[in-house]
Amino acid sequence: MDTPRFYEQAELDRIHKMELEILVDFMTICERNHLHYFALAGTGIGAIRHGGFIPWDDDIDIGLPRADFEKFIRIVEAEMGDKYYVLNIEHDPKFPLTSTRLCIRGTRFVERAFMDVDCPLGIFLDLYAFDNLADGKLAYQKQVWSAWFWSKLIILRSIRRPVLYQSGLKAKMIWAACAVIHDTMVLCRISPQWLYKRCKKNLTKYNFKKTKRFGYPCDTNPHWNTLYKEDTFPTKRWKFENVKLRFPKDMEKMLHGFYGDTYMQLPPEEKRKTHYPYILDFGDGTGRKEEK
Repeated sequence: MDTPRFYEQAELDRIHKMELEILVDFMTICERNHLHYFALAGTGIGAIRHGGFIPWDDDIDIGLPRADFEKFIRIVEAEMGDKYYVLNIEHDPKFPLTSTRLCIRGTRFVERAFMDVDCPLGIFLDLYAFDNLADGKLAYQKQVWSAWFWSKLIILRSIRRPVLYQSGLKAKMIWAACAVIHDTMVLCRISPQWLYKRCKKNLTKYNFKKTKRFGYPCDTNPHWNTLYKEDTFPTKRWKFENVKLRFPKDMEKMLHGFYGDTYMQLPPEEKRKTHYPYILDFGDGTGRKEEK
């Protein structure tokens, strides 16, 4: 596992400022068009523990029910396409994730994990479409693990040597397996679009009916982003930097599901995760590029 890299404070402050600008535009569109949304994960920890960004964090995570998500994408492209572009696998099959990024045009933000990915990565707001999840225990497990499985194949189709948290012999064995899977998919001409269709079929399997839960199973752990709708709506506002951002009604329950009982404790420095980029361009020619 690589040693964590950290920003110069002025650099991180500027990223935060630009991400807040995207967030305000996002919130304006949602409020004007009565779209449901909620911040989650580390953004929630930042709000209740720090009143804004976690000091070393560099992104904002937002969830929307699938129907609201799709309506937002149509609106932002029609009304603010000159300022932002939407990046996801449906817009660019080279993007290796099933999430969506709302990126500022003219900027570049290429994480080390994506340094060999050929798609337009910019400074972004992370968006997650939340789909209905099965109420039955077995049906739920089948749905989330199937979606998770296909989402990981999408990553391996694009990235032959993914970033790992393991090290030593275990990491070498995992990398060898990843290389075999990647090379096999390339050899067999399995496209990212084909993999995504299988993933989305599982994600949206229960969107035709009412369910108690919804979620985004394509994270590191397929259960992290499972939320009960009655614990989510109506959302409540918490201070996040200079805005009042919407969060799930029972935010503490949401964070406990993500991080357990210790989410209010500061993690040790070696576990402070960021997207620290090896290419960063703020859109005015300033930034940097590191060696691979």
